[in-house]
Amino acid sequence: MLQRSTLIAIATVVLSVGVHDAWACTNILVTKGASKDGSTMITYAADSHTLFGELYFRPAATFAPGTMMDIVDWDGGQFRGRIPQAAHTYAVVGNMNEYQVSIGETTFGGRPELEDTTGIIDYGSLMYIALQRARSAREAIHVMTSLVAQYGYGSSGESFSISDPREVWILEMIGKGPGKTGAVWVARRIPDGAISGHANHARITTFPKNDTLNCLFAPDVISVARDRGYFTGEDADFSFSDTYAPLDFEGARFCEARVWAVFNRVASGMDRYLDYARGTNLTNRMPLWITPDRKVDVHDVMELMRDYFQGTEFDMSRDAGAGAFGCPYRWRPLTWTVDSLQYLNERAIATQQTGFSFVAQGRSWLPDHIGGILWFGVDDIYHTVYTPMYCSMTAVPHAFEVGNGSMMEFSDSSAFWVFNQVANLSYTRFNLISADIRAKQGELEAKYLALVPAIDRAALELTKSGKGAAVQFLTDFSVAQGQATFSVWKDLYRSLFVKYMDGNVKAKVAGQVNPKVVQPGYSGEWKRRVVQDAGDRLRVPAAAKH
Repeated sequence: MLQRSTLIAIATVVLSVGVHDAWACTNILVTKGASKDGSTMITYAADSHTLFGELYFRPAATFAPGTMMDIVDWDGGQFRGRIPQAAHTYAVVGNMNEYQVSIGETTFGGRPELEDTTGIIDYGSLMYIALQRARSAREAIHVMTSLVAQYGYGSSGESFSISDPREVWILEMIGKGPGKTGAVWVARRIPDGAISGHANHARITTFPKNDTLNCLFAPDVISVARDRGYFTGEDADFSFSDTYAPLDFEGARFCEARVWAVFNRVASGMDRYLDYARGTNLTNRMPLWITPDRKVDVHDVMELMRDYFQGTEFDMSRDAGAGAFGCPYRWRPLTWTVDSLQYLNERAIATQQTGFSFVAQGRSWLPDHIGGILWFGVDDIYHTVYTPMYCSMTAVPHAFEVGNGSMMEFSDSSAFWVFNQVANLSYTRFNLISADIRAKQGELEAKYLALVPAIDRAALELTKSGKGAAVQFLTDFSVAQGQATFSVWKDLYRSLFVKYMDGNVKAKVAGQVNPKVVQPGYSGEWKRRVVQDAGDRLRVPAAAKH
């Protein structure tokens, strides 16, 4: 969070965010040994029907002794209190700082009676303060847990992904109850070579009590549970998740199923947890991490974030809810009732209400100002373009800039609005239009992935003459690519609208004014569903056939 003098610039952002929706957000955590090039990676999908997608930027700053900082709730925009400002803060772009430290989150809620509304520090402030004050993942954990211990934790249960170029951690935290300052928490380092994930449900169960290299925890994490009557067993059997966020059907089906979908795509044998993902066997819990069958690269991780249960029994493009054109999206609410029976819509990683998302890549073999890349995108992940933003950049593209539009203010120069135009057009005839979008997406992301090694080399060369020249070069590159993505997507919307207008598929014909028009209509399966529903009402009498 920022000094009072800069809060005015952020106020519009904060007020436009609103409260995160239930079952929102997904994180994937990839360790050095699980990635092809030795990167660490974490992902974050900031999912909310009221979150405007933009790229935050906080420059490094130095403050005089006695300076105070305002804490403004990230979700709701309410002023929560003031705390002493750090003497020096680090630059942060999005959710990555200049030392390649990155933080993401998913809300698990947990026991509602443990939320302390008097606590000053909300989960969003916790992330962004830590990014401004920490030079490593471990230091970020210390900053976060110290802040809530001193000033109180004012949010419900949260899982945080925290990474630096060498380590990847998951930290889970929940309050102690109204008026009780602090939080109970556990942090575990993901073993090198493993992949983890979390999606709105607490995932840390039992944990080692004497392994400070790999596990950190609040000293009262078990005693608070005993005092509350949540836990009566032996310390060795204490499970953070089972105690502070007891699992139910919705937690498994709407949340853990997303983690299962990731694990299922990178490791064999995940069928043994299928009943757990269905929510029918809550005792068959998945492990906190798995070892993938093969190492993954940045593009692989981008594609994991675009999952809508393709190829599984949960595939959202296969049932009648997908409509005539196989759209793997469902409008809320998640559950609905017919004839007194309750039904559900699946909750996939790729969803329409994403504000922004990223893949944060930390590379230990490069200087920090070159090594950290925030692959950033706005709106629906399946249709977004992950564009490289180097962690040392000192400005952001205007298309992603704070204040360029809002959730209730359309801006023709805002990437968020242009990406929403393209995605929402796709939802009308997904099986046709999304293929064109994915082709252009693949083209841009392949170009950016191919460019990065050359940009790295050029920045390294410039660094020999001084870091400043390299930082300016990386800033110029990042801003240019962000604006290029926006321009391409603006043109894409125009071309898609022309091509698919009025249910047609049009193509130019050389030498002719009028285009070639194809009318693909509906699939045979959908026609049979219409016949089943309408019966003879739509049937053409035999005598009327031509």
